[in-house]
Amino acid sequence: MSVPPDLHQQYLQACQNLSQPENSFIARVLQEADKSDNMKWTKGITLKIAGNNHLVPVQRVTDEDLQVLAFVLRSSIFVTGLDLRYNVLTDVGAKHMATFLQENSTLWYLNLMFNDIGTSGAELIAKALHRNETLVYLRMTGNKIGNQGGMYFASMLQINSTLEKLDLGDCDLEETTVHVASMLKNNSSLVELHLCKHEIKSFGVERLCEALYENCSLRYLDLSCNRITRDDVKFLGELLKRNQTLEILDLNSNRIEDDGAVYLSEALALYNRTLQVLSVVSNNISGKGLVALSQAMKTNMELSYIYIWGNKFDDATCMAFSELIQTGRLKPACTDVEPYEVDGYVYLAELSHGLKKHYYWTPSCGEVTNKAANASLAVGAVLEYL
Repeated sequence: MSVPPDLHQQYLQACQNLSQPENSFIARVLQEADKSDNMKWTKGITLKIAGNNHLVPVQRVTDEDLQVLAFVLRSSIFVTGLDLRYNVLTDVGAKHMATFLQENSTLWYLNLMFNDIGTSGAELIAKALHRNETLVYLRMTGNKIGNQGGMYFASMLQINSTLEKLDLGDCDLEETTVHVASMLKNNSSLVELHLCKHEIKSFGVERLCEALYENCSLRYLDLSCNRITRDDVKFLGELLKRNQTLEILDLNSNRIEDDGAVYLSEALALYNRTLQVLSVVSNNISGKGLVALSQAMKTNMELSYIYIWGNKFDDATCMAFSELIQTGRLKPACTDVEPYEVDGYVYLAELSHGLKKHYYWTPSCGEVTNKAANASLAVGAVLEYL
């Protein structure tokens, strides 16, 4: 069996060889990794060098720091995950990462969310993934790569056959959604795609749905925080009638209203039997639409998770979801509301449950992978990594 490396000592030596100052935060993380037992090393470890860690003093990772770290890890077979979220990496750092991805053959998970990577950095990383055959999960969330950067990732999806999870949310993309959609026709490996905060409107939704008619792999589609309206949901309703693989649909923070909810409920009640999770949080839906969704759950036994907080609850809504919960059709851990009664009237209270409550941050105490707060991990998990 291979002997786990002394990563901390290798890092100090690399700093000396490359004439770079030591980053105390990286050094601490590597020291902790070196203390891991052999079982963890055998399974592969994730180095969590997140710049938003409030429990320890953090020296955020720079481009120069990443150059040294990549030099240390390029031949490591034990490090399978690298979390560099909320640091200060730029396109220069992206160049170091791209070189690393072309040389490394063990990294499964890479989190670069909320750094300062732009269009040219996106191009380098996307082109590196033309050759990389091991990376399964990439999070680029919050890097302002722009439409052109999105095009590079869309082209990559035509070539790469190993990437299973991709997050391009909040990357200042608009028109690129159409190009990403066209690539989904030919991609058979991607199972999870996040396109939140893309300003997606009717044209983008229509193109995306048309592509997914032919896609047989995507299980999780995140369209939260876009500009999807009730008319646009007609395309999603038609998709649900025809698609047999999608398991999770996140429409959080759009504006589908009652008509949109009715379109979804009709597709779910009469046609679709694969969707397990639906989030329509904060969509300006009132009683008519919410009751329609509750009725759909009575005939569709596959739909097990539904999130509705942030809409307009009337008496009929409260009674409908209270009935679903009390009869056992909807489990309390599988929704974000809880019924309670005051003076003979039923109301709904909010629960801290959802698809990905800990997607952008992780709690400093308690259970990090709480399934009620992170249902997407329970239903559509590809890797153990957050």
